[in-house]
Amino acid sequence: MPLIKHLSSIITVSPNLTEELKKVTIKKTVSKGDVIVNCYDRCDSIYFIEKGLVRGYYFNEEKEITNWFAQEEEFATSFYAFITKKTTNETIQALEDCSLIEIPFSVLQNLYTNFHETERLGRIITENYYIKLEERILSLQFKTAKERYQKFAASKPSLLQRASLGQIASYLGITQETLSRIRAEN
Repeated sequence: MPLIKHLSSIITVSPNLTEELKKVTIKKTVSKGDVIVNCYDRCDSIYFIEKGLVRGYYFNEEKEITNWFAQEEEFATSFYAFITKKTTNETIQALEDCSLIEIPFSVLQNLYTNFHETERLGRIITENYYIKLEERILSLQFKTAKERYQKFAASKPSLLQRASLGQIASYLGITQETLSRIRAEN
């Protein structure tokens, strides 16, 4: 199970936790273009991506603003809505056909209660999420468009072929025209 393999790269996963995860997680398949979580709905699950690519985006004046991408061996959710149990302002959409493992909020809370190592795992995943979020904010505030593109291309090169130019430009906080110019220069 790819989820167990991934978690084992972060913590030691006990045989009991392995068996429990097999019982309580939900395998889900979604098609390219499907919406996994709708804007203004509740986000009651976190998803581990076995195969495929998803993105989170917001609407601003009828324009989609891509906030993040998640691909194989990454987690995807609207973290604010997932944690606070409030509705989300974010939409999560499959950019490719995807195989996901869904972990509902209530299941995750039970895992935290019954398997101590999952609390450590949750802390590590949250810390990594926070680091990525702060790096993104600093990049948007202090890096040039070209520097943001270069970092994106170096850290997630496969996304250059898997996501549309408009989605990548939106994620980088630039126009599609600026992105095309930057790519032509490289």
